Amino acid sequence: MPALFSDSAPPRSILVICTGRIGDVLLATPVLRSLKARWPDVQIDMLVFSGTGSVLENNPDIRHVISVAPRANLARRFVGARKIWRKYDLGCALRTSSAASVYCWMAGRKRIGIVAPSGKSWLRRLVLNRFVVDRDQTMHVVQSGASLMSLLGISPCFTVAPPSVGNHPEQLEQLNLHLAPAAGKPFVVVHMYARYAYKLWHVDGWKELIALLHERGYAVVLTGGAGQDEVNYARDVAKDTGSEVTNLVGKLSLAATAEVIRRAALYVGPDTSVSHIAAATGTPTIALFGPTNPVRWGPWPKDWTGVSPWKLSGSGQQDNVYVLQGLGACVPCQREGCEANVHSRSDCLSALDANHVIDAAAELFDIVHDKRKRIPIIVEPFMSARGGTDQRQLRINADALVSSPGVKLPEATHHSEESLSSGEPLEREGRPV
Repeated sequence: MPALFSDSAPPRSILVICTGRIGDVLLATPVLRSLKARWPDVQIDMLVFSGTGSVLENNPDIRHVISVAPRANLARRFVGARKIWRKYDLGCALRTSSAASVYCWMAGRKRIGIVAPSGKSWLRRLVLNRFVVDRDQTMHVVQSGASLMSLLGISPCFTVAPPSVGNHPEQLEQLNLHLAPAAGKPFVVVHMYARYAYKLWHVDGWKELIALLHERGYAVVLTGGAGQDEVNYARDVAKDTGSEVTNLVGKLSLAATAEVIRRAALYVGPDTSVSHIAAATGTPTIALFGPTNPVRWGPWPKDWTGVSPWKLSGSGQQDNVYVLQGLGACVPCQREGCEANVHSRSDCLSALDANHVIDAAAELFDIVHDKRKRIPIIVEPFMSARGGTDQRQLRINADALVSSPGVKLPEATHHSEESLSSGEPLEREGRPV
């Protein structure tokens, strides 16, 4: 197969299209790094849905971020795409959606992309010069992007690039002020909230985890977005823990959040984009997974290369990341919770107690536990992010650590976007990130 570009005539401009959620955009950054490593002088722009471009802040491989409305109809997409019509030597579509294919066809004089295996993708295949077929249940999304590089004769890079505050003294000074209450102590970042209720761990688990971390001499820093539900959730948990926490929920950009996580001894969070950011920083990361397929969507450890680091079922560690799956033979069911909708509970997460998280932290740091005993733990009714209450009460015999000075985690080391159309709420595409 002849090369799309010769060494004497490399592409001068590339548009990478990733019309997905924040986590999708973050996990597309290895493609940017691969292209830039092969052609250092190429100018790379990235087209994303409105509200997701902040995860690319200070990414050194990008010239511009172009935002488009996720719910735009075909007519509006054509109007917006006039600004990018055949402007790029290469268009690269990282999503199998019709939106990604349309923008790729309009922007690139040559075009490559990922297509779904079903026969319904025949039209999308027609608009691409070359394509790879996605294997979305058996291949990690980072691998999917890397597979495109074979169409260009490029050795893929697998490094996920988290957002960064860069070298901005005023931002770093503001961060230091935010973290002042935790000064002098190693701290753990606890990110409690997920966008969808079926990914949420229970409130009692977060409270007990925070208490256990305090017992072991750690400060706790809460992170999260600015949505009112998320702010209220964190405020209520912080108020009820009986321990002092540094609550930064709603106060940080994604780049600032990444910087806080970089400084932490440990990060704990659910199946959400910030857990992917945490993994990419290199900080020891515990990600709580319930129904989601980790083979496809598990956090990508820093500097991991090649195939997916995760198996379908079973908790475990790869490099700086520990994926802790919920409890139950059905895990992962790969549905949106037990009731198959985004507001649903997930019993596998409801049955997971805080001591499992502490166990995971000890294993992550290769710490040998003292002997443990069985104690009954009451999990109170689960309150969903949407205000619905699951009236079930679960009584669980959980493995609990005996508090001991011999079980101690290591101390921390103290150390432009443009828009084609107006922003709208991000479309739910049924993907877990």
